[in-house]
Parts: sequence; structure tokens; C-alpha cells
Amino acid sequence: MANIRDVARLAGVSISSVSNVLNNRTGQMGEETRMRIERAMDALDYRPLRPPAPRDNDRAKIIGLLVPSIVNPSFSALAHAVDLSARAYRYRVLLGNSYRREDEESAFIEDMFAHGVRGIIVAASDIRKTHFVRAAERGMRVVSYDNRFSDSMAEETRIFDSVSMDNAEAGRLAAQHLIERGCQNVVFATEATLTMSRNHKIEGFLAALRHHRLPVRRRVIEGTARSEYGDSEMFELGLTLAAKILALQPRPDGIVAINDALGIGLMAGLRAAGVRVPAEVSLVGIDNISLSSLADPGLTSVMPPLAEMAQLMVERLISRINNHALPPGEFLFPPSFISRQSVRSETS
Repeated sequence: MANIRDVARLAGVSISSVSNVLNNRTGQMGEETRMRIERAMDALDYRPLRPPAPRDNDRAKIIGLLVPSIVNPSFSALAHAVDLSARAYRYRVLLGNSYRREDEESAFIEDMFAHGVRGIIVAASDIRKTHFVRAAERGMRVVSYDNRFSDSMAEETRIFDSVSMDNAEAGRLAAQHLIERGCQNVVFATEATLTMSRNHKIEGFLAALRHHRLPVRRRVIEGTARSEYGDSEMFELGLTLAAKILALQPRPDGIVAINDALGIGLMAGLRAAGVRVPAEVSLVGIDNISLSSLADPGLTSVMPPLAEMAQLMVERLISRINNHALPPGEFLFPPSFISRQSVRSETS
């Protein structure tokens, strides 16, 4: 059965253009483009189901959750926490994988509107993109997860809620712990395509090094995944980054990983090279996924208060759906430290 993506592909247009035709928003569309879309719909026999628009007091008790990739354990944990929080309010959660692609994000938004959904949580994506802004202008309540407002954005111009862990503090805590345990040559391992949250973690990491008068140049070691951002490849990326880190001179004695999945991959790569963790190299991750406690050795990690963050995001969506006058807000949560066996115990 054909879908909106098939129509857009056949007509050679964007998904949002097809959506505009479906919703009679063709005022600024060229006649040739509109006819090309309609011909594609006829050729594919595309007839989308159109549920009746729900009344304001009879909205579907559903919220949307858009993540880059559910394969990434960090986003799997987020989905679980959001689902549990939503169930407490008798809401259901519709999940979408965006792969950080604008066409997938736009399609998910249109699907939510078609199902009468008026609230979505958008994880780790640039919320400033046009399709998110237009969705908010059309009445969609949006919470941005793990993507803070820029400092230049005035409060009165904000149209989304923002809920994040203090990623700069997470990076600082991870580096601080390694330094306190006697590590002197500390590096930060990450995928090369940086996001705002990744940048903040690196900033916190470098701030800790500066505080202890340790060198900051060439401290960030990057690997390139096959897919942009590497959301579904973090274990594999950590495995390959291990060799790159071990080739550095002098060899690092402490590593902060951008997330736990990459950190577990690093441990596997170090072990394969005959390097002992933590005796020779100490390692700290960020996110505290469930696999971290099962790794060998257990991975020390910096943890977001995920349950509390998920509860707030669900509450904000429901509150703003029911009260259109409620202004958006920014909420920043402090991380906590989970000590396991991947960091050496001696302090000198």
C-alpha cells in the first residue's frame, strides 16, 4: 500500500508539499507542482484515511515521541520512561524513528496531526527547523529533549518546552572523576558529527581539564560512523576508536565516552588489544544505560534523572494541550554519578 513518502518520491517533491495538497494548503504552490502531486497520487492509488478532526475537548489521548534511532540504548531507555509516565495519565505513545532526516521528521508530524495528536516530544533534534516551527504554529505542543535553547533566544520568542540534562556538568563530572583518581592524560571519545548536547559535554570536559591545568589541545578524539551522527552504531564506533586512542603518544590513561554504548564498545576494543581496564586505562561513560552494570568491568557513568525528566515532559505536554495560554519553559536537570569498576581506585 502506497504512503505519503511514495507519493513525494514519484512526484519529485517534499513530503510537506504532498501534505499541503492533502490539506488544501495550495495557495502558494505552483499549478504544475500541484498537478504533478495529484497525478502521482492517482498513479499510486493513494487515498489516505482521513479521521474526523477531534474537537478541542475530545482530543486523542495520545502523544508522539520522535527519536533519532531506537537502536541507540539511550533512546530506548527514554522511550520506556516516557511510556511509563504517559500510562500514569492514561495516554498512549506513538513512536517514530527520524534518523535525523528532515523528511522523516516532517512525515511524523503530519502523521500526528492526521491522528488528532497535539503533543510530541522531539529527542536530540534541531528544534529550530522550519517544520517544527510550523507545527507549533498549527497548534502542536512540542517538548524538545536534550537540545537546549540557545542563549540568544529571548523567553518571549520561545514556542517549545525544553527539557535537558545539564550536559556540560555531565562532561565536567566525568573528567573530574578521572583526574581525582590520578589520570593525567585524559581524552574525550565521540562521533565526529557534533550536536548541541555533544558540544556541551565536550565543553564541560575541557573546563575540568583547564581547572586542573591539564593540556586541552587534541583532547577530543573523533570517529566517523557510516551513517551521519552514528546513532545506531555507537558500540561499533567505540570498538574502532580504541585502536585510534591506543596509537596516541603518550597513551591516554583515562577516557570519557560521549555515551555508554560507545564506552562499552571502547572497552571491548581495549580488551581485544590486550589493554586492561582500569589497570592501564580508566573509562567513564555518560547516560548510564542498563547494559553498563553488566559490562566487564562495570562501566562507571554519569546518569540523567530520566524518570523525572520523562514525567515532566509528559506533564508539560498535557498541561499545554489543555491550556493554550501556558507559556513554554526551559528545564535543566543535574546529572548524578554512578561509580563502578572501570576507573582505577588509587588517587596517585
